[in-house]
Amino acid sequence: MSVNGEIQQCVERYYSSLCASDAGEVRAVFHPNARITGYLPDGLHEMTVDEFAGFVESQQPSPDETGAEKMLEILSCEEAGETAGVRIRESYLGMVFIDTFSMLKADGQWWIYTKLFHIES
Repeated sequence: MSVNGEIQQCVERYYSSLCASDAGEVRAVFHPNARITGYLPDGLHEMTVDEFAGFVESQQPSPDETGAEKMLEILSCEEAGETAGVRIRESYLGMVFIDTFSMLKADGQWWIYTKLFHIES
C-alpha cells in the first residue's frame, strides 16, 4: 500500500497531537467543520473539533509525559482526487482504536473532515 506523503504527515500530526494533549495541533489537522463520532464503553459520542480538542487537552498529564505506549498503523488509504479515505489503528489512553478518516485537500493542505472511531480492545 502506498500512502501519499502529505496524507501520512497529517495522520502522524493527528497522532502526535493526541500523545502531547495538544489542542492547537488537533485544530490544525481537522477541518473547522469536521465531526468526530464513535463508540466508547458508555455509548455513542458525537463531537465538534473544539469539543474533541478540549477532550484531548484535558488528558493530563499527557500520554507523552506518562510514557504511554505508542502505536500508530495506517491500515488503508484510498485517494480519489482531492479526497481520501484512511483507516488507522492507534493506541491511546490504554485502548486500541480503529479510526476511519474522510479527508480532503483544501487551501493547499490535507484535512481530516470526519473521524469515525471504534475501540478494538
